[in-house]
Amino acid sequence: MGGGPPVGLVLGSAIAPEQLPRTALLGEELGFGELWFAEDYFFTGGISGATAALAATERVPIGLGIVSAMVRHPALLAMEISTIARIYPGRLWPGIGLGVPFWVHQMGLMPKSPLRAMRECVTSVRRLLDGGELTEEGASFSFDRVRLTYPTTERVPLYMGVIGPKMLELSGEVADGTVLSVLASVEYVRWVRERIAAGAARGGRTDPHRVVSFAMFSVDREGKRAREAVRSLAAFYLAAMPDNALTRTYGIADELLELVGRGGAPAVEREMPASWLEDLVIAGDPDECAGKIGRYLDAGADSVALFPIPPERAEEIVRLAAAEVLPRLR
Repeated sequence: MGGGPPVGLVLGSAIAPEQLPRTALLGEELGFGELWFAEDYFFTGGISGATAALAATERVPIGLGIVSAMVRHPALLAMEISTIARIYPGRLWPGIGLGVPFWVHQMGLMPKSPLRAMRECVTSVRRLLDGGELTEEGASFSFDRVRLTYPTTERVPLYMGVIGPKMLELSGEVADGTVLSVLASVEYVRWVRERIAAGAARGGRTDPHRVVSFAMFSVDREGKRAREAVRSLAAFYLAAMPDNALTRTYGIADELLELVGRGGAPAVEREMPASWLEDLVIAGDPDECAGKIGRYLDAGADSVALFPIPPERAEEIVRLAAAEVLPRLR
């Protein structure tokens, strides 16, 4: 599964569509081990972006991290995945999640039971990719003699992009890998491994389960400047999801909720302790960044996918990471 270092890049969303092929090619040429394309609604399409990146590159695996289970029917999602996987064998790693609830609500697609919807979607996509025919009525999706004309010719690994304990156990049970959100701490990665292992045991699975940890990333030869560059976006994300498994396992949910209640993201940006930026993002000078990536790998992540911040300096940041951070990991 990929021959490069256990460090990837998260592309898409903040990058204009016409820049994606060039950025993907740069990531491959600079030696990153994998590239992940987010589908944040309503920025750039994950499937179209990943396909463009595959066409522009030759070797590097391309991940979909993640597409919403609710936005495309599983039959359509399976058809898209199979088509891409047959054109670019061995290079596509599709990730499926519920999607950011606000965006899913905007489209009127929020299921009554997210856990059940995810189970239905991922297991249906798996069976269709493997050549099965589905006729069934689910809580979220129905099928009447649905079969792919062109199923996959080799097993495509399905990832789930999830956060909470029940979803993580489901991923261990039915998926081949898990994509972790930005703002994951080292403690969270260890906790995730426990939840995934519990789900795998329940499903009788003994095959390896790959964990990819996304991380906001800023590198500068002046470490303080790198940390300040990521502060605003980190505060925005923390304020948007203050109480969940990420913040609970790190132990800041109550303090964060108080900050958000007092003044929203601006208050978080002004008053968050320095330790939050030390522990929840990968930012600093090259030595500091390499050390932080290493800690995620030691905690149980199979790879760390870096989301360059600020996006307008993405190419500069990616080049510096390739020159100064990747060699420190080898």
